[in-house]
Amino acid sequence: MPPAGTPQPDANEKQAAAQQAVDILHEISTVLNCHLDRRTLSICISMIENGVNPEALANVVQFLRREAQKAEFAQEASIDNEREPEKVVKRHART
Repeated sequence: MPPAGTPQPDANEKQAAAQQAVDILHEISTVLNCHLDRRTLSICISMIENGVNPEALANVVQFLRREAQKAEFAQEASIDNEREPEKVVKRHART
């Protein structure tokens, strides 16, 4: 709590300061190739401000990225496998 007589920042100033902090952290994130958009970054900041361990949060984000990448590869493989029989049929039709 600030000392008595210290002016309290109004809601607009707090929001502007928060936006500036997110902008700065987003720039850092971009330079470090973290691939976090502003919304995701804001959520992470909020979680850390509410007591989530930053290292644990980073581990979860990395884990979720790996899982999403696996799911994406599996989906691409599934699509490729669906297309593959068409290629085989076309090859046999030519001969």
